[in-house]
Amino acid sequence: MANIKSQKKRILTNAKAAERNKAVRSELKRRTKTAVNTIGEEGNEDAVRSAIKRIDTAARRGVIHKNTAARKKSRLMRKVNAAAA
Repeated sequence: MANIKSQKKRILTNAKAAERNKAVRSELKRRTKTAVNTIGEEGNEDAVRSAIKRIDTAARRGVIHKNTAARKKSRLMRKVNAAAA
């Protein structure tokens, strides 16, 4: 355990941030999986749009890197377009 007061505070704030990031990543995975599973079904556009929105939000908040977000969106859209063709 840290002895320095500022380090004790950093430990607490890092734990809070990690918990928030875990929730965001979990939702990101869930939305992406839902979008992939609904490919070719009615209302798929909403699921894809929602997944992309969550990916962008996570990148903006710094939960994931912007290039990771771009890669995830690209792979999702590739799957959607392949199913439409």
